[in-house]
Amino acid sequence: MSETMQLALPLLQPAQAQKHVTVNEALVRLDGLTHLTLQSVDTVTPPVAAEDGAAYWVPLGGVNAWDGHAGEVAIWSNGGWVFVQPQTGWRGWIADRHAPALFDGAGWAENGVAASVNRAVSAMTVLEFDHVVSAGASSTTGVVIPKYAMVFAVTARIKAAFSGTLSGWDFGVAGATNRYGSGLGLAQGSWVSGITGQPVTYYSDAPLVLTANGGDFSGGELRVAVHFFSATPPEV
Repeated sequence: MSETMQLALPLLQPAQAQKHVTVNEALVRLDGLTHLTLQSVDTVTPPVAAEDGAAYWVPLGGVNAWDGHAGEVAIWSNGGWVFVQPQTGWRGWIADRHAPALFDGAGWAENGVAASVNRAVSAMTVLEFDHVVSAGASSTTGVVIPKYAMVFAVTARIKAAFSGTLSGWDFGVAGATNRYGSGLGLAQGSWVSGITGQPVTYYSDAPLVLTANGGDFSGGELRVAVHFFSATPPEV
């Protein structure tokens, strides 16, 4: 056996010369795979240069130095790439998506907390975005709660103070405009902790709605986080 089973670390051989080369390569792989951070999982063109230890997952269509390495983790080391095949159940952090992920044997399931052998995935996600408040009696977000999301809470914090003739505001969705808060403050830093007594599942995309109390909005900015569960069915 020339490599370990799980991390493919190279092993020293009897009477091997330049043992330090093999040991150093093993340390590079171990350093890159421990607390795995993937810079990207969908970049097909390798960067010309990267920081030593930077890791990427090579998707289908990888070119240049990544050609023929689809499905492997590529680690930049000493001016070149070291490739390792990930194992089902590995967890990592996808840097350009700011999300944890679970390797299910074929790809990385974002925010996955459990997965089946046929790639059914249970995921907990926080969808975060900023919303610039439009003038008027209400303001609707461009980003939506996704279809089939089971929402446990919507939280938020005011980035720029709300202005206008309003005395407060409600936060919710069409048909339930105060589901996530009512009589809320206007000052910068004011926050919303919209935890519902029971999870609410949305069966179509749903924007959030800010409704002014006692007047109208004229400006402001809100940072929003939607906390939800989603389920991906198995493949056949």
